[in-house]
Amino acid sequence: MIMSTSGEKMQETGTSESSFTSAMTLDQMGLPSVPERYILPPSQRPNPTLSLYPSIFLPVIDLSSLNNPSLRSETIDKVRIACKELGFFQVINHGIPASVMNDASDSAAEFFNLSSEEKMSLASSNVHEPVRYGTSLNHVKDKVHFWRDFIKHYSHPVSNWIDQWPSNPRSYKEKMGNYAKAAYKLQKHLMEVVFESLGLNANYLHDEIEKGSQVMAVNCYPACPEPHLALGMPPHSDYGSLTILNQSSTELQIMDHGKNSHSVPVIEGALVVQLGDQLEIMSNGQYKSVIHRATVNSEKKRLSIASLHSLALEKKVGPAPELVDSQHPISYNEGSFSGFLDYISGNDIMEGRYIDTLKKGP
Repeated sequence: MIMSTSGEKMQETGTSESSFTSAMTLDQMGLPSVPERYILPPSQRPNPTLSLYPSIFLPVIDLSSLNNPSLRSETIDKVRIACKELGFFQVINHGIPASVMNDASDSAAEFFNLSSEEKMSLASSNVHEPVRYGTSLNHVKDKVHFWRDFIKHYSHPVSNWIDQWPSNPRSYKEKMGNYAKAAYKLQKHLMEVVFESLGLNANYLHDEIEKGSQVMAVNCYPACPEPHLALGMPPHSDYGSLTILNQSSTELQIMDHGKNSHSVPVIEGALVVQLGDQLEIMSNGQYKSVIHRATVNSEKKRLSIASLHSLALEKKVGPAPELVDSQHPISYNEGSFSGFLDYISGNDIMEGRYIDTLKKGP
């Protein structure tokens, strides 16, 4: 058993629900190598010498062009191609001020710099908790751990949840709240654009989206002594409809349909948009959720803020009837965000995805 400076207990072969050593603590301990439980099997490790196909076009959508009648159709078509081919794009001129984005990042950095004792007051391995601090993905269930600390909290409407958010740093609620509200507004606009690109009414599921769920996943990936052996997050897709990601460096990698990995460049002021499993289901498979992972580096910690959006927790999602016909039969059973949470609470994310349990036929 290893004892950290903060008094948290950690076993090499596992951790209890109420006790773990954070990745931040391991970094502060100055370990020369990663503990064994973070070492991935050789086939799953990132390859630092691998060419990451830098020539691929990673689409950037200028949302301001949607307001120009002469450019709107072309822009919707760009969104359609991006969703169909990658399930991913970046957006610029998205309406969220740089000051709001930077304030949220600053408050996230302050939170992760708090003492372990203070952060541990929010710790839980229960994925249903509305506010949860943790490490890896699920430090109890994960067979291999991941070099990440996180704080997750429900965020829509902000007024319903903000009292449960961290009270320290003092500015966290205000700064993260401002960003959460702006991200939610942007998500509604993006959903309209994506639906339009599918040939659906832009207001499709409008009421359900208004009542939907928003989870802010604020991630910290500390410097890692052996980044070629570990990952910050394994390859996975997000279950919700859209994820809006504010990233600070290039450790995010997406996988194309040919299973090639591509590093996502950081564009000043841009936000990453990732399609989730719910949109794959709604589109009846026309669009695919993007599989992505987070690598780590040995030089500095990385922060990201993911605004994860879905329909309401218990709302069942199925293919849009308008996208089902004799040529395109229903390809998915209905699923819900609650069903996804149940799935990941009892399964290793490395061994399968919730959406795979919903697919019909071969």
